[in-house]
Amino acid sequence: MNNKKNILVTGANGQLGMEFRVLADEYTSCDFLFVSREELSINDAAAAERYFSGNKIDHCINCAAYTAVDKAETEKEIAFDINGTAVGKLAALCKKHGAQFIHFSTDYVFNGQATEPYTAASKTDPVNTYGASKLLGETEAMKNDPGSIIIRTSWVYSSFGKNFVKTMLKLMSEKEALSVVSDQVGSPTYANDLAKAVMQIIENEKHAGGIYSYSNKGVISWYEFALAIKEISNSTCKVNPVPSSAYPTPAKRPQYSVMDTSGFEKTFNIEIPFWRDSLERCISIINRKL
Repeated sequence: MNNKKNILVTGANGQLGMEFRVLADEYTSCDFLFVSREELSINDAAAAERYFSGNKIDHCINCAAYTAVDKAETEKEIAFDINGTAVGKLAALCKKHGAQFIHFSTDYVFNGQATEPYTAASKTDPVNTYGASKLLGETEAMKNDPGSIIIRTSWVYSSFGKNFVKTMLKLMSEKEALSVVSDQVGSPTYANDLAKAVMQIIENEKHAGGIYSYSNKGVISWYEFALAIKEISNSTCKVNPVPSSAYPTPAKRPQYSVMDTSGFEKTFNIEIPFWRDSLERCISIINRKL
């Protein structure tokens, strides 16, 4: 008799999805179903229904998302469809088929004007379309499946995909000097740490539905993040701090993105690594791939 847990990972070619692929071999008590956007678009309701009907799914980890923050300002309908409506429908499917739904949201659901870390109960007030679309996803998921686990995260990076760490490493190898925003503060999240935490939740059979926050420990600015990347990679590139006003973007960014992760840690009994330790591990992996 097969007692293995069947885990569906959507958006499996993104940086977080790829980290689940890396971990899959460690979890022999699980069978993973990895689907990319091309294999299963979560905003194709009929295709998603067919997939759930044709496969026994115990856990659905939704890594699929529209993540082009600036582009979302001109592609609002697509952003709200993928990050909002489709998430709600996926949660409803999980409820219907008895699967646990695990979904990822963002610090962008807040306006960034706080002076102390945001909690799950803090007032949401997104300042851009991306944040608003992700907030709709949270609302729809909890409405359609109150047992959903929603994890808000921030400043996600990985050895896979495009992200701040890989961009900085590339630019630092090409330029003598860089300017990085110093007046936006938050906490980076190493996608590998987040994926491991989710697998611990599944392995420990924690079914505590609700909204939680996960990011690595510590608070820094993007400028300080860049400085650490420079130090760890032994780059000689000069990094200069600049205000956000020096880099206007189509989508407004929150100035303060720090979230209180204590609810996550207490509920799931998971220790979260310090940001610098995780950054060192990630850069080491990136270097090995070169």
